[in-house]
Order: sequence, then C-alpha cells, then structure tokens
Amino acid sequence: MPRHLRTLRDLTPADLNRVLELASEVKKSPAAYREKLAGKSIAMIFAKASTRTRVSFEVGIRQLGAHSLFLPYGGDSGLHLGRGETPHDTAKSLSRYVDAIVIRTFGQDEVDALAEHGSVPVINALTDRFYPCQVLADVMTMRERLGTDLRGKKLVFVGPGNNVTHSLLHAGPRAGFDVVVACPELLPPSHQVLEVAREEAARAGTQVFVEHDPRKAVRGASVIYTDTWVSMGQERDAHSLKTKLAAYTVDDDLMEAAAPDALFMHCLPAHRGEEVVSSVIDGRQSVVFEQAENRLHAQKALLLLLLEAEPWS
Repeated sequence: MPRHLRTLRDLTPADLNRVLELASEVKKSPAAYREKLAGKSIAMIFAKASTRTRVSFEVGIRQLGAHSLFLPYGGDSGLHLGRGETPHDTAKSLSRYVDAIVIRTFGQDEVDALAEHGSVPVINALTDRFYPCQVLADVMTMRERLGTDLRGKKLVFVGPGNNVTHSLLHAGPRAGFDVVVACPELLPPSHQVLEVAREEAARAGTQVFVEHDPRKAVRGASVIYTDTWVSMGQERDAHSLKTKLAAYTVDDDLMEAAAPDALFMHCLPAHRGEEVVSSVIDGRQSVVFEQAENRLHAQKALLLLLLEAEPWS
C-alpha cells in the first residue's frame, strides 16, 4: 500500500524528523537530488486559487526531474471530478497514469477518498480542515531559527481556528513544541482535532491550550503565527469574521508581549492591516518569506520519500 500525507497524523515523530532532515539536505545540496524522480509524472488537482502551493510544487517536481500535470477542478476544461465523477473513479483512473497525486481542494473527504481508492501516494496540498504541507515548512523554519530541539518552545497561533491551526496542533506533539491557540470564543479550532492534539501532547510531554486573551496567550512565546481571517469560501461571512477578530491583530505591541526576538510567522497571503500590520510582517522578527521558500524544500523531501527515491530511515 502507498503511503500518503492526508494530514500530519500520517507521520510519526520519527517520520516528521526524517522529512525535515531530508528537506534541509535538499536545500543545502539541490543538485544531488536533481534527477531522483526522473520519468515520474505527478498529477496536481487544484480546486482553489494558489500562488505558493502551485509554484513550489511545480518547480520542485521539475527540479527533481519529474513531470507535473496541472489539473483544474471542474469547469468546461477541468477534471470530471468537479462535474459529478466520483473520487473513487478519478483515483482508479489517475493511478493508471501517474505516480502520485497532489490535491488542493475544499473537502478533506476528497483527499481521503483518493487515498483510499487509488494505488499511488496522495498529498494534501490544502483542504478547509488541514494544511500539512504548509506546516512542514513552518516547522522546518522553526528548526532553522530556534534549533532542531524544539522542546520548551511555545508557538501561539493568533486568529480563528482553521486549517493551519489544526495542522499546527498535529505538529506540536510530533516536533516537541507547545501550541497555544488565541482565538475568539465563537471561532475555536475543531473540538475533535483539539481533543486528539491534547491526547497526543500528553503522551509527548508537550502542551496544547486555547486562550481567548491574545496578550495573555503570547507571554513567553517563541513564535507568533497568524493567518488571514477570511479563508477561501468564507467571503460571504467576511464582515462578521472581521468584527469578531478585530482584537486579534498582530501588531508591534503584541509582539513586544512575547519573548524577546520571538519569530513572526504567516502562511501568506497576508491582508495587511487586518490580521497583521506591515511593521510586523516586514520587521526583523518576521520569517514569512523563509517559510514560503521552505515550502519548496519540504515538499521535495516529501515527494522523494513517498515515491521511495529516498529511504524513510
């Protein structure tokens, strides 16, 4: 059976460490991996707009010597998956043509169905519920800046419970850092995801908390992380979301309440003046473009491992 990345729960702590170690090697010596996936073809199913995800995957696949097929979802020129064909039939068909499937879509159920019914690795490039590829790059960036041993480090996500929040909650126990979600009471992370994260954190010796006061939450934080307040598909709720989140802007005062030299992180795109002010995202503590670059390296490592061009251990 192929291995997948549906969520970060598909990775053990040892697996996560291996992905990130290989990502660092790929970043340092890209030429050493240039033809590792020669002759491979990788389908990229995209139902959502994208800048960093599409470009980092397409460039990474090309740098590894493989071929990418960009497959828009639905419409007159898109996949039949967006026009009534079942994920079962799409998975069975694509598995006869390609060596892996990357999918960026709305429903997590589509990712899970492709993985269940196909016979090639499936990578979740983003769903409404999880964003594992982004968080691989985030943890890689943390390790570069804070050291590979992240025990005792505290990451605070400031904003609504969303797909980034959920994947960070999965990452903390696996990478050894604490996760605090600073959110309004009406916009919490998924209860199910939170409970699983708390159980995993208890076993790992890390901590997971939800806090509604952002200034209290960021005390002693090594990382402050935020994301856009209005995710794709939530445009009709934009005014309500912005009203509920008005007190959750990451500004200079909030950064000063964290640990000295705390990192600022954002998965981008950013809406300056809403979830973050320009002086923070452009400031000396910001690592947002390092995160963006590390998408390339982390995803190349993931592809190498899932396609068995490099060993897991």
